[in-house]
Amino acid sequence: MSSYFTDLAQQYIDGKWRPGTGSWDIIDFNPYDGEKLASITIATADEVDQAYRAAARAQKEWAATNAYARRSVFEKVLRLVEEREAEISEILVAEAGGTFGKAAFELHLAKEFLRESIHLSLRPEGRILPSPVDGKENRVYREPVGVVGVISPFNVPFLLSLKSVAPALALGNGVVLKPHQNTPIAGGTVIAKLFEDAGLPPGLLNVVVTDIAEIGDAFLEHPIPRVISFTGSDKVGRHVATVAASHFKRSIIELGGNSAFVVLDDADVDYAVDAAVFSRFVHQGQVCMAANRILVDRSLADEFTEKFVAKVRTLKAGDPRDPGTLIGPVINSQQAEAVTGAVTQAIAEGATALVHGTTTDNLVEPSVLAGLPLDSALLQQEVFGPVVFINTFDGEEEAVRIANDTPYGLSGAVHTADIERGVAFAKRIVTGMIHVNDATVHDEPIVPFGGEKNSGVGRLNGETTLEAFTTTKWISVQHGRSGFPF
Repeated sequence: MSSYFTDLAQQYIDGKWRPGTGSWDIIDFNPYDGEKLASITIATADEVDQAYRAAARAQKEWAATNAYARRSVFEKVLRLVEEREAEISEILVAEAGGTFGKAAFELHLAKEFLRESIHLSLRPEGRILPSPVDGKENRVYREPVGVVGVISPFNVPFLLSLKSVAPALALGNGVVLKPHQNTPIAGGTVIAKLFEDAGLPPGLLNVVVTDIAEIGDAFLEHPIPRVISFTGSDKVGRHVATVAASHFKRSIIELGGNSAFVVLDDADVDYAVDAAVFSRFVHQGQVCMAANRILVDRSLADEFTEKFVAKVRTLKAGDPRDPGTLIGPVINSQQAEAVTGAVTQAIAEGATALVHGTTTDNLVEPSVLAGLPLDSALLQQEVFGPVVFINTFDGEEEAVRIANDTPYGLSGAVHTADIERGVAFAKRIVTGMIHVNDATVHDEPIVPFGGEKNSGVGRLNGETTLEAFTTTKWISVQHGRSGFPF
C-alpha cells in the first residue's frame, strides 16, 4: 500500500505537516474490505483559523507574483501527477472504492483541468470603458478574491478538489481545502503534497481534515474567505449557501442530480443501451450526473429493456482491485443501507425488479426496477448507488413532462436519430447540462459546469471559473477637472 497513507495522514497548515489537536481521530477505511488505511487527529476551529490566516498572509505576495511565474507551478504539478499516476490510482481505489478504470478516468480529467489552470493564470484581463464625463477614464481591473474555502466530496475526490483548488490558486488566491472525511488523502493531503513538491509558496494552500461535530460552521463563517466552493448533497449545500450568504460571501454550490436518460422512438437502441448503462453504473452510480431515471418511448421499451437488463447482468461486482470488476463498494455502510432501502421501498410501491442485486457489507450489486409509479417519492430524489428506474412514455410531450418532474436539474441525455430533434428536446429540459446521443456523465475544462433548481448555484470551468474566483474593481482617472454642484 502507498506510503501516502502513513506520510500524509496529517493536517497541512502554513506549509507544515502536523497532527490536529482535536479530541478524536477520523479513521480512514477501505470501503471494500474495511482495512484501516489511516488515522488522522482532527483539526479544531483554532486550526481552521490558523489555516485561513496563513492563506491570507501568503496570498498578498502570490497575487503580486508575475502570472508567468505562477503558471510554472501548475506545469510542475501536472508533471508530478503524470509521474505519480500509478500511486494516486492506488489511493483512489483503496480509499474511494472505485475501480482502476474509474481512477484512470478521474486522473485523465484531472490532468486536463491542470492544463487549463496553466492557461488560466494568464486569462484575467482589464478593460478601459468610456465615460459620459469629459476627461474621465474608467479602468476595470480583474483581481483575485483573496482566499477561497473549498469543501470537496468523496465520490470523485481528487478531481473535484483539484478543479476548485488549482484555478483558485492560478488566479492569485490562497486556498483552504476541507476534504470529505471518507477521502482525506485522495481529496486533500495528496493534493497538498503535489503542490508542495511543485514549489508552491508555503501557506497558500492549506488542508484541514475535520468534521462539523468539532468545528461547527467555523469553516464557513470565518471572516477571511470571500468565496466558498462546495460540492456535495443538497441538504448540506442549502446550509452552506445560507451561512455563506448571511456573511456576504459568494458561494459556488454543486449539488446532486436526478438525471433523466431519455430514449426517443427513433433512437439507436444498442448504442442507447451502452450509454445508459455507463450513465447509471459508472462508479457504482455515486456520481452526481448519473442517470437515476431512464425514460423510454413505449414503442422501444421491450427491446431496450431486454438489452439493458442483459448488459447490466454482465457487470461484475466485487473487489475494485480486480481488473474485471466494474462495480465496487459504495463508500460506507450508511450509503449501502440507504441504497438497499430504496430498492425495498420501490418494490413495495409496485415496481418490478428486473435485476435484484444483493448487498454484502458495502458491496451493493446492481438493481434494475421497472414500472415504479410516477408519483413515487423515489423518482423525486437522488439515489446515490447502483440502482436505476425505467419508465415508459408516449411521445415527446410526456417525456418532457416526466423528465422535468424533479426538484433537481444537473445533467441529462436524449437519444434520437435526428440531431436537431434532440437539441430541440434538450432545450426544453430544465437542467444545467444535457447531452444529445451520449451519456449523462461528462465534465470538460472549458465548458460551464453546474445545475439548476436544487442542483446548485453558479458554474465552474473555463470563463465561469474566472468569474467564480476573481472580482472586479473600478478605478476612474480624471485627466481634466470635474465640475461639482457645490
